[in-house]
Amino acid sequence: MYTEVDVFVSNYTLIDPEIYQLWIEGCSSSEAVSTLHQRGVAKQMGASVELIASDVLDHYRTFALLERLLTVPTKLSEQMVFQIDEATKQMLIEKYYGLDDAVIRELLGRKLSSRHRKDLDEVAERSGAPLRCCRRQFDNVRRVFRGVEEMPGNVVANIRSTFLLSEPLAKKYGAVVFIACMRFETTKRKLQYLCFNDFYHCAQSIMTSWTYSCTGPEYYDTEMDREFLLELRELRILLDKEKEHKHLICMRLKPKLLEKSYQELELNFRLYTRALVGLACNLHRGRELRSLFIDLLERCVEPLRAGGWPRTDLAQFLSAYEQCALQMDVLREADLKSVWERYMKVVSQCLITMYHA
Repeated sequence: MYTEVDVFVSNYTLIDPEIYQLWIEGCSSSEAVSTLHQRGVAKQMGASVELIASDVLDHYRTFALLERLLTVPTKLSEQMVFQIDEATKQMLIEKYYGLDDAVIRELLGRKLSSRHRKDLDEVAERSGAPLRCCRRQFDNVRRVFRGVEEMPGNVVANIRSTFLLSEPLAKKYGAVVFIACMRFETTKRKLQYLCFNDFYHCAQSIMTSWTYSCTGPEYYDTEMDREFLLELRELRILLDKEKEHKHLICMRLKPKLLEKSYQELELNFRLYTRALVGLACNLHRGRELRSLFIDLLERCVEPLRAGGWPRTDLAQFLSAYEQCALQMDVLREADLKSVWERYMKVVSQCLITMYHA
């Protein structure tokens, strides 16, 4: 008589997050062993350096096999070769597609071509990240861009469903994809003081207010609303009512602004209003749209900085500039109030971001 025995054989794949992070950062196996040794892992685990090295090599071989699945995250979710729990799968995907802000800032404005992949040494030098890490992020950005650029609907939702990323990370990729689709100029020397986070906030604002995103799922939020851009030309009528506009703003802000800011407003209002309205009137042209950030800097931010506007006073001025124009009959009669609101919502956000960066 034999006793029944249930036998279960498992090939559950163990992943050490610390070793995986070192692999993600572009460390070689020997560099990873040295780092772990410096962190005192061998002493904590009661293991020899040789055993730690063997474990690292085993993990690195596993990561190399997993990488072909990580390039298509849905395959990692569906495959049966590696027995990995869902939380670990998500960790693997999220870290693999993680973005280093310094690296992505250097990649903004660059063409996502194989030729440019060969020239990432400068990106590594300027960002301080290992070359392997820069290549991984370049490849991921290019993969995400190619995967969603032709997909209609919300780009962040498309990235999340295609690459299984968290919403915060998908939003970062969405901003990168949008900037690449619009071919915004971000590499000029004058713009180097802006970090990726600055461009991220500006891109989010533009995607929300100036694209087709709010018109239905069949439209793209990586495509500018051309009708809106054409309507912006009509805002030049505000320049004909410059004195009335200035009077309303001064009446509203005199009790609120510092004396220096109020004097600056009175003295240079014409300079500011012509820059803001003039910018709007030219955005329907592709070249002017692509140079949006450099134009905002040179025509608006630099004059405002020369005036020494404090943060709170600048925000109050931009708010009053928008609201006082809405009180004027000229925008209502031309049916341009919603156009003006859409325009100023983005410009105010971008100016405040760029001014205080």
